Amino acid sequence: MAVQAFDRSVLKVGQVFIMGLNLIGFVLGFVLGVRGAWLLSTAVGLVMLAGVASPNLALFKQLYLRVLKPRGIVKPDVQQEDATPHQFAQMVGGIFLMAATVVFVAGAAPAGWVLVWIVIVLAFVNFAFDFCVGCQVYYQLDRFNLLPRRG
Repeated sequence: MAVQAFDRSVLKVGQVFIMGLNLIGFVLGFVLGVRGAWLLSTAVGLVMLAGVASPNLALFKQLYLRVLKPRGIVKPDVQQEDATPHQFAQMVGGIFLMAATVVFVAGAAPAGWVLVWIVIVLAFVNFAFDFCVGCQVYYQLDRFNLLPRRG
């Protein structure tokens, strides 16, 4: 594992946006019946996957670094830990939201919202209890040598 300085506030900000934007999409789409509201979840999933691909594309992280942190709205919480499990969890969440998109396009909106809610709940668990389910999956996969080796 590559232990390094890691600002956990980046995670918290991301979780707030993941939960908040997906909840807005759910209320608009499922509760109020606004057509296409599920596209908000698609956008969140794309932001999550882009952030895994490149830190410069991590929109929620950039918002934290460029707006929230400099203005003192969110204080840094720097820890020594490996960021890789968190990136893995973010990738899995993004994949779930992309799977939800496919399900929405296929016309099975209730099943799509179930996938979105899985992401919302897991983001909440991490936000509220500092327990990252995706990280635990990563650790187990790594323990059994089921992940590609990093160079």
